[in-house]
Amino acid sequence: MRVVYCGTPLDAVPALRALVEAGYDVALVVTQPDRRRGRGSDLVPSPVKAAADTLGLPVRTPTRAREIEAEVRALDVDVGIVVAFGQLLPVPLLDATRLGFVNVHFSLLPRWRGAAPVERAILAGDPETGVCVMRLEEGLDTGPVYACDRTPIASDETAGELRTRLVEIGSALLVRTLPSIETSTPVPQAGEVTLAAKLTVEEFRIDPAASATDLARLVRAGNPRPGAWALVERRRMKVLRAHVERQSHRPGPQPASTTAPSVGVVTHDAGLVTGDGTLALDEVQPEGKAAMPAAAWLAGWRSADGAPQPVFERP
Repeated sequence: MRVVYCGTPLDAVPALRALVEAGYDVALVVTQPDRRRGRGSDLVPSPVKAAADTLGLPVRTPTRAREIEAEVRALDVDVGIVVAFGQLLPVPLLDATRLGFVNVHFSLLPRWRGAAPVERAILAGDPETGVCVMRLEEGLDTGPVYACDRTPIASDETAGELRTRLVEIGSALLVRTLPSIETSTPVPQAGEVTLAAKLTVEEFRIDPAASATDLARLVRAGNPRPGAWALVERRRMKVLRAHVERQSHRPGPQPASTTAPSVGVVTHDAGLVTGDGTLALDEVQPEGKAAMPAAAWLAGWRSADGAPQPVFERP
């Protein structure tokens, strides 16, 4: 089968390699243009372009996907494949291959259509997620589905860890599904539609008045990007790993000789007192420093304001 492959980030490289290893004829690889990674730096190719060059595959980097329609038609390919390409494909391009285009999407459609399905599944506390191979239509992730694989979401799994697993599952599912798409009929999506909106840095700010359960999900969903964060004495600190602590420091009945710590206070054992329960901080990254165990940060913490304990500021 002759294919054209559209993908950009590192997550899209395994599927491309899997297609080549399975013997598919990759006639063209389409990816986003080279970009600068820092101020004044040289242009850097996308991970997919770098992989395609290593594999000896022809590559195009159009600013707009419509620019390659005529070339794709001329290649007489059977099917187009999209994995995290980063652009919506116009209808004329979708019609430029014999069997259309298929997309590897990292959710159980129609749940979490859109840009950030992995992170949104964790934030919502979904017990499972998966990968779907679907036929692309003009709408956003609205097309019928050829095949899906499901997988549970571990209670301590970060978005980066889950995505790595889904990439492996999706690459294998794609290779298994492609031989049958010519003779099979994809099934229309059914069920409640939810949208996985693009992530913003601001929504990953930690509000200690939230529950420890919700904050643990926020930390997991933000790892590795954009990162859950808080202000401690007006300086930003990321929380990279955390978990809900069984022994709670929440306000409640206390022995007469003790006082319940306030919401937002980090206790001597690196527990953040929240609006409901305690979030045990495992790994943090103070502003301008490398990631470190939370216990090490706490041991070296010195207040510029004279506070006896660190406090996470409320938004």
